[in-house]
Amino acid sequence: MKQAIVRLAIFGPALLLVACSPGARPAAAPAATSAPAPTAAPAATTAPAATRAPAATAALAATTAAAPTTAPAPTRAATPAASPAATPAAAGQASGPAKLTDGKIVLGVINDQSGVYADISGKNGVKAVQMAVDDFLAKYGKDALGGPIEVISADHQNKPDIANAKAQEFYDRDAVDLILDVPTSSTALAIANVAKEKKKLYINIGAATTELTGKQCNRYTYHYAYDTWMLAHGTGTEVTRNGGKKWYIVYPNYAYGQDMDRSFQTAIKANGGEVLASDATPFPNSDFSSYLLKAPSLHPDVIGAMQAGQDLVNLVKQYNEFKLRDQGINLAIGLLFDSDIHALGPDAYAGTMFTTAWEWNMDAQAREWADKFQKATGVRPTYVQAGDYSAAWQYLEAVRRAGTDDADAVVKALDGYTFSDFMMRNAMIRPEDHQVIHDVYLAKVKPQSEVKEDWDFTTIVSTIPANQAFRSVDEAKAAGCTMS
Repeated sequence: MKQAIVRLAIFGPALLLVACSPGARPAAAPAATSAPAPTAAPAATTAPAATRAPAATAALAATTAAAPTTAPAPTRAATPAASPAATPAAAGQASGPAKLTDGKIVLGVINDQSGVYADISGKNGVKAVQMAVDDFLAKYGKDALGGPIEVISADHQNKPDIANAKAQEFYDRDAVDLILDVPTSSTALAIANVAKEKKKLYINIGAATTELTGKQCNRYTYHYAYDTWMLAHGTGTEVTRNGGKKWYIVYPNYAYGQDMDRSFQTAIKANGGEVLASDATPFPNSDFSSYLLKAPSLHPDVIGAMQAGQDLVNLVKQYNEFKLRDQGINLAIGLLFDSDIHALGPDAYAGTMFTTAWEWNMDAQAREWADKFQKATGVRPTYVQAGDYSAAWQYLEAVRRAGTDDADAVVKALDGYTFSDFMMRNAMIRPEDHQVIHDVYLAKVKPQSEVKEDWDFTTIVSTIPANQAFRSVDEAKAAGCTMS
């Protein structure tokens, strides 16, 4: 028996405090599924022991699959539940159980389960992956892939050395076939290096750095839900065009924050805006007073906060305590999750625009899965947790299509695949850089007076089509992506 491990991940949408007239929610898409520098030696830092994750129990009713339109969670699997979506027959679909290289499939979730990003993915991200396994086995049968499917997890504590060590341990000792989640861009990049070295699969959901599909892209790493380019070109563009011309940016001083700073500066300047100043803050951090008190002297229209998770909650709380909004300084947030809004209440963020990969109540299909998740966890899902489920499902479908869990064969089954499910709409896995492109959404935080139920915090304003939501293949290549 293998040991298991538990951990969590984060990262999410960008937001901004400008009023926008709300539009209709996006129409539900039919559910379908199909689905980098040299590695450092494991650090001496001691990481917590692995543990098996609790199995999820609720099931999601199957829906009818249809071809998408083209747009301009660790533990042994428990008793299977119903499938989230029916899978269309794919050309070359393998018949019968897959030929597994070691007789089973092991999915490893590595994320932040105890720190600032724990609410974004964390232990509930592990549960989401387990839910996907349960639903897959319920749909296709316990022997669908020719052996058991296990889920294990680990807490990387937002430290690249621990992430590196855990990834090597997962691939080598625990025979993990796929690592999922991994918030915190520095840890995400560390694991991408290990995946490349070991020639094992890794689907990142929780980190935002574009380096995963840029200079440090590789054949075995995929970027699933969002990145800094998507966040900046949604929120940065929208806010600047709507009067936020002068910006003061504060960002956490590690790979994610540095990438957000670059991406937002590019988007702001491209739309006629100006960045008055840009300051790096410690990570993690609880006191942002020196940066917030500096803002009035700069006379910005907007403070662009690039923090996430508990760091963002701390910053927004202090922003409101200093009454900067009353001084005409609005707040733009690069990465926002419902868990952040829930921590302070919607009035702390009311009117803020942000970019999101998914919202739990954007339509009936999304809400059905979110209801199941809430029954299993007691909370509404973030889009990272939804992405954990969706990515695990798409991987299992790819193994089924390939007829094997051999990493290179699964890569061939993933590359170029198009699908739509409860979370990803009009999605396509780009072979050139392994960016998974899909529709994303501009959303606005409601005031408390408009909230109809707990967690009903946002209104979808508009949809950004998949082929506009992420940087182009040419831009990825210009950033240094050479797939190998």
